[in-house]
Formats: sequence, structure tokens, C-alpha cells
Amino acid sequence: MVSAIIVAAGKGRRMQDTVRKQYLSLAGHPVVSHSLITFDECEEIEDICLVVSQKDIDYCQKNILSPLKLQKKVHLVPGGPHRQASVYKGLLAIDQKTTTVVIHDGVRPFIQSEHLTSCILGTKDFGACILAIPASDTLKQVEHSGYIKKTLTRNAVWLAQTPQAFHYSLIMKAHETAQRDGFIGTDDALLVERMGKDVKVIKGSQANIKITTREDLAVAQAMIDAGLV
Repeated sequence: MVSAIIVAAGKGRRMQDTVRKQYLSLAGHPVVSHSLITFDECEEIEDICLVVSQKDIDYCQKNILSPLKLQKKVHLVPGGPHRQASVYKGLLAIDQKTTTVVIHDGVRPFIQSEHLTSCILGTKDFGACILAIPASDTLKQVEHSGYIKKTLTRNAVWLAQTPQAFHYSLIMKAHETAQRDGFIGTDDALLVERMGKDVKVIKGSQANIKITTREDLAVAQAMIDAGLV
């Protein structure tokens, strides 16, 4: 059984808006709704958990889920104080028959169905799979002083995206190990990596952007207007 966790509990401080970024309007729908629609249409996924702030549960039921009329039941799960804690709460809430879990940031509205499916199928072979794209810019490692320490080899650097998919037992153990060690990582793959496990990278898309700032939202709308997504 394949289950999905869509994480949308962030406070969105960098957006500098009274409305959380995942609820801002993009082409007539809240940002998070775009991901929900794609996941709902994915044949491989049977169970979906949407992790949101505790105080947003009623808002999301009324203003996000009810208008969408999705085919699949979406379970609303209260999140934690940071992303990693929110994902863990989602892991505890999904159907216990789950063998593969897909974790996605709710502020990446343009995930393409073929990439979502590739990530899920890849996990059956590799145990852990993430979407990523090769770095296209020259990368500089910079010291706290603001001076360049060295230039990194671009060919070996990829930019991680979501979704990230894992065998359920593997990602649960990774989260519990991180929790025991007091470790907080920047993504779920890092928690698996630190246990010495391999994570397979599948090439994603430049269009799979993460909306963090007002500029990102404007770019996303421009992409829609130009027919790029």
C-alpha cells in the first residue's frame, strides 16, 4: 500500500503575509490544493494525510478540502513545531498497512504526475528515492565572513526536491533515530543518509519550484500564464 504525506504546517515567515503561503491563491486555488489534486489523481496512492497547523484544521476542511471534492479521503493531521516533527506525525497517522510512503511539500504546486509515479516505482527497487535536479549555476562555498572559501564541483551537486519516497519501515526508523539523537535535518532523505543507507536520485523538473517568497508566487503565476505547467 502506498500512502502520501503532504506537509503544509509551515508558518511561512519569509512570505511576510498574514495568510500562510500554502493557502495563498494561485490560479484560483490555494497553493496546497494544486498538490492535492495531483496526488488524488495518482493511481498508485491509496491514502493521503495532509499535515497542517492544529489551529488550521477546521479552516482546511472548509476552505481547502470541501471545495475540491477529491476522490480519495484526505486525513487532516495536526503538525508539530517544525517540518521534521510534522512529517513524523504524518508517519504515525497513515494507514498501518502502508509499505511505501511519499512525502511532499505542500508549497510545491507543480509536481508532475509522471515524476510522482517514477518516485513511487523507484522506491520499490531502491528503498528510498527522491526527485532532484542538477545544479546549473556555479556554486561557491562561502565563509561566515562573506568571502569565498572554495568553488564546488557543479557536476556532482544536485538540488533536492520533493516528493521523496521511502519504504515505510525505513523512513520511520530514520525519524525515530533522529528523534533519539536530537537531530533535525533539512529533508527526510538526510535522515536516511545518516543511517548509512543509500538514497536513489531521480531527475525531476525545473518547474517543480518551491514557493517560499512573494517573488516565487509571482513566478508560479507567470509559469501558469505562459502555459509552462
